[in-house]
Amino acid sequence: MSRFDREAGEPRASGVTSSAGLSVLVVGSAAYRDESLRRSLARGFAVAEFVEDPSAAERLLPRCHFDCVVVEADSATDAALRWAGSLTGSGSTPRICVCGPDEPSFVSASLEFGAGAVLPRPLQARVLQQYLARTQPVARTARRAAATTRASTPGTVRTRLVGDSEPIRRVRAVIERVAPTPATVLIEGRTGTGKELAARLLHELSGRHGPFVPVNCGAIPPDLMESELFGHARGAFTGAHQQRDGLFVAARGGTLFLDEVSEMRSDLQVKLLRALEEGSIRPVGTDREVSIDVRIVASSQPGLRERVRSGDFREDLYYRLNVVHLVLPSLRERPADVAELVRHFMLRVADEFGMSTVELDGTQLAGLQAREWPGNVRELRNYVERTVLMGAPPEDEATAAVEAPAAEGYPLEWTLEDVKKAHIHRVLEHCQGNRSATARRLGVSRKTLERRLGRSRAGGDDD
Repeated sequence: MSRFDREAGEPRASGVTSSAGLSVLVVGSAAYRDESLRRSLARGFAVAEFVEDPSAAERLLPRCHFDCVVVEADSATDAALRWAGSLTGSGSTPRICVCGPDEPSFVSASLEFGAGAVLPRPLQARVLQQYLARTQPVARTARRAAATTRASTPGTVRTRLVGDSEPIRRVRAVIERVAPTPATVLIEGRTGTGKELAARLLHELSGRHGPFVPVNCGAIPPDLMESELFGHARGAFTGAHQQRDGLFVAARGGTLFLDEVSEMRSDLQVKLLRALEEGSIRPVGTDREVSIDVRIVASSQPGLRERVRSGDFREDLYYRLNVVHLVLPSLRERPADVAELVRHFMLRVADEFGMSTVELDGTQLAGLQAREWPGNVRELRNYVERTVLMGAPPEDEATAAVEAPAAEGYPLEWTLEDVKKAHIHRVLEHCQGNRSATARRLGVSRKTLERRLGRSRAGGDDD
């Protein structure tokens, strides 16, 4: 009997387990070369990805959400354990399992680095499924039941939008009304306003039994996007060593969330439109049509309609996605929610870190309400995390933010486009040329910033 079987206290189950709607990433050279394991996990999971080492995993993790990450390690001092530990500490962190030798020192080190389970090697699909079946199905069943009784039992779903201001109440009302329908939803909002949170709430209230599969269209290289979404046949292109179903198939019966859909290449926009219109996809390298039953929720930074007018985004796809238009307010548009958000994050962060909460007085909360919060709710959570870690609010930062002088005005004869260009370069200079930091401050994606800077240079307006 393996250490996992002894610690789980469960019999060796036979048959299909309840992992079919989950996604798993396996990191390790032995599993990467194990074709039998690949086939077993592909049959048992919605998404099963294999990479040889943590560096390859780092490139894959931003593209897709994984419910579980399995890491192979050889000893208690293996660097792979330290990497696994770096994945823990966030509310959206996947469960971490470690596969390695059945030795007390290895088990102790694995648990110290945050592993939820230590599995025997070689990794077996059945053992992994047993572990996930123990921790997943009860929550999933409860979520499905909540979806069917949402009107009479509000608040029973796992995801919620915190706040009671008028803007956030309007958002919740729209979500509750359209969630049970198959309508496509377009969510617009600045960075950090909670676009994925709103998409998850739409899914949980929809009553759909399939998984929620998020994909960041701006994080996947353009030449891989078609294969990621639609799948490919073995040998369809260089490096396609095995058949891949793609994320549309992975989300079958559930919701596919296309984050930053505005970053999608124009030829892929055509194929996405066809998939929405026909209800089917064609994997790369094949002539066969694959039927799909997927609810599409897409998100974008504000201004997608302007991109349609400028020809950067297809108008027909925009109208197909924009059946329901949901606009998320920035945090500065709902300052009345700041105190409740602080309390919410304070309790969650303190629980995650195993530390005490920090009480903020009325003056400190008023200062937070007066801030601009360019990073919105995400920035507020980061502020609360620093407060819990330090045991006191970072007063110098809050004061500087509240008392920051207003930006100098621009000449009245300037056009709005002139003001935008000047402001971009001003923020870029403030960030010492760091374009990623500049994009975050401006609330746009890095790709959008690069495009605007390119237009500026082409127009002869650069610095």
